[in-house]
Amino acid sequence: MQKFHMKNIGGQAVIEGVMMKGLKGWTVAVRGPNGEIFIKREQLSKLPKIFKLPIIRGFIALFQALFIGIKALEFSASKAYEEGEGKTLNPLSIVLTIGVSILLGVVLFILLPLYVTKLLGIIFIPVARSSLVFNVVDGIIRIIFFLLYIVSIGIWKEMRRIFEYHGAEHKVIHAYEEGKDLTVNNIKNNSPLHPRCGTSFLLIVMVISIFTFSFIPQEWSFFYKFLSRIILIPLIAGISYEFLKISFRMKNNMIIHMMIQPGLLLQKLTTREPDNEQIEVAIRALEEVLKIEEINA
Repeated sequence: MQKFHMKNIGGQAVIEGVMMKGLKGWTVAVRGPNGEIFIKREQLSKLPKIFKLPIIRGFIALFQALFIGIKALEFSASKAYEEGEGKTLNPLSIVLTIGVSILLGVVLFILLPLYVTKLLGIIFIPVARSSLVFNVVDGIIRIIFFLLYIVSIGIWKEMRRIFEYHGAEHKVIHAYEEGKDLTVNNIKNNSPLHPRCGTSFLLIVMVISIFTFSFIPQEWSFFYKFLSRIILIPLIAGISYEFLKISFRMKNNMIIHMMIQPGLLLQKLTTREPDNEQIEVAIRALEEVLKIEEINA
């Protein structure tokens, strides 16, 4: 049985591995080409109290997740590729890749849906006249683009393995939260879906953005509508984070249970059943982050 238990543990799948994050630190475990599991550990700095206030903490968590995610990906790429193909990815290449990915995300999920909605407003008058209708159509197009994106990247062999590690991450966290001993046999029958997953968070962001963007005056120019969507991202992320936390705490409430179902369904696209070796990697990542939490408790 577990001697130490921590709430709100999170994680992320990386290349041939899993990152786990606690309150005091984070670790990433990666299986190299020779089968060896490599570990990276880092402690987190204590945040000022203002960063723990509702809404603000959501934006800080998003920024922190992005920063840790870059470092975890950098480590996983170096360990997953260095021995098998004799090549490593340098930090600059990874930062550039992340930068291009963010730019692509802005174009694909903000700029393009907004422009398509503007064009639809020329054909369908209610889209052009009503701010609510405009933003509902904009939101639906954004969600369609997001689903197409998830389905498209899932076709790639390398991404399918990351989705398998994503499933392993969720299974291990489920087992830990249920107080089970962290063994492969105890874990492999757990669900690969988790209500606190980042995929569900992204879906919540898209739904909340529909309501938030409805307050943007309809008569604003295309440029100001686009710019306001960028500026409102921290607020939307903060609100979405609070909703995600509430939905996890109240997951047994019938209404909340129904509301989180779309997010869980979406995770069927971003998770796959992992094999035993992938679950072992996720267990190592969790065990290592728990050591950091115990030492600093």
